[in-house]
This record gives sequence, C-alpha cells and structure tokens, in this order.
Amino acid sequence: MRLSNLKTSNPVFKGYFWEDGKSTKKTMSVFGIFIKSLFGILVIAALTAYLWKLNEAGTPMRWFTLGGMLGAIVISVLISIRQHWAPFLVPLYVIAKGFFLGGFSSYAHRNFPELPYQAIGVTIVTFFVMLLLYQLRIIIVTKKLRSVIITATISIMVVYLISWILSFFGIKSYIWGTSWLAIVFNSIAAIVASFALLLDFDYIERYKDKAPKWKEWLATWGLLATLIWLYIEVLRLLQKFAIRF
Repeated sequence: MRLSNLKTSNPVFKGYFWEDGKSTKKTMSVFGIFIKSLFGILVIAALTAYLWKLNEAGTPMRWFTLGGMLGAIVISVLISIRQHWAPFLVPLYVIAKGFFLGGFSSYAHRNFPELPYQAIGVTIVTFFVMLLLYQLRIIIVTKKLRSVIITATISIMVVYLISWILSFFGIKSYIWGTSWLAIVFNSIAAIVASFALLLDFDYIERYKDKAPKWKEWLATWGLLATLIWLYIEVLRLLQKFAIRF
C-alpha cells in the first residue's frame, strides 16, 4: 500500500507529504526532526528577544507582526506545492515566524513581562504531557479522533480568518476581547492545539525510518506550526486573565 494513500492527521500536511516515496539510503529519523526543531526554536527565540528590545526602544511592532504572518502563510503555501524545496523554505518559515511571534508577544512582554515566559513554560509542559499520554497509549490516535481534531482546527482557523477580515471594516470580533465568551473560545483553541500535538507524534511514529531524509523538514514544519499555535493561544489566554483580573 502506498504511503500517499494514507490520509493526513495534521492539517498542516496534505497528501503531498508522502508522495514520491522513492527509496533512499537515508530516511527520516526522530533525532533528525529533533535537531531541526531545536534549531527552529532557537532562531525564533533569538528573533523574538531582538524585537522585544526594539519595542522597548519605541519601535512599532505592527509591520513586523503583519509581515511575519503573511510571510509564513506564503512560505507555507510554497512548501505545500513544492515539497522538495522544504530544506530551504522551512528555515525561511522559521524566520518569518520569529518576526511574527516577536511582534505579537511584544505587547505582553512590555506590559506583563512575566507572561511570555509563563506561556513558554505552559507550552513545554503541555508538549511533554501530551507526548507521555501518547507514548503510554493513554490517548490513542484513532481515525475518529483525527477527524475531530482536524474539524475543530479548521473551524477555529476559519473564525480567526473571518475576524481578521472584519477588522479591516472596523468590526471588532468577540474573540479579541476579554469577555468570558472570548476566554472560553481561547481556552477551547488552546485545548485543540494541544491535542493537535498527538497528530504530529502519530505522523512521526508512522513514517520514521520510511520517508526520505529530506522530509524531516516537512515533519519539523508541522511540529513547529503546532507548537507556535499552542504558545500563541496560551499567551493570549494569560493576557486576557491579566487584563481582566
């Protein structure tokens, strides 16, 4: 059975992820994904810290945030249609996300200096908790669970997209406020992001030592996308609580 016939469980990945599965001497490994993910996290952290310093000096972060977000979207589209370019595009994606996260979290860092570090801590703890639940098979990634997580993820992203578009017309969505409705939505999004990690783990376990070596970059792309999403949701949630209380 071809790997390309298997359905994806991570919305970042599509059917193209496992296409053209020609045998090669070197195959995708967990260690390779770990090293590439660590590299990406360090680059993002360095760019974020740099932008925080610029923000403290009075430099506006709006264009960094918007440019990083749009850059990450464009690069993600390119990766999806030119998967063999992943070794070159994923590092660019990391840089774009670094600018986005730096600008996005600069407000929290400036007004609530401890919040970004707390969000990082919650993200790390959540990652290892979900990894433990997956490894011990306390939570089993079934076809039904994949469908639920993917549906929830797409729904949340659609809500964010609509809210972003409405903002250009001066319409403020409820999800950006500090109301209890906004907090509940933010909490649900964070929970879905944490469960999306299970899909990343499932992918890596399924295709380690099978997929070509260069596809480690694609697996890294999916894992980083989920971790960044989780961090953003946690930071937004903490910020809402800090403002409200």
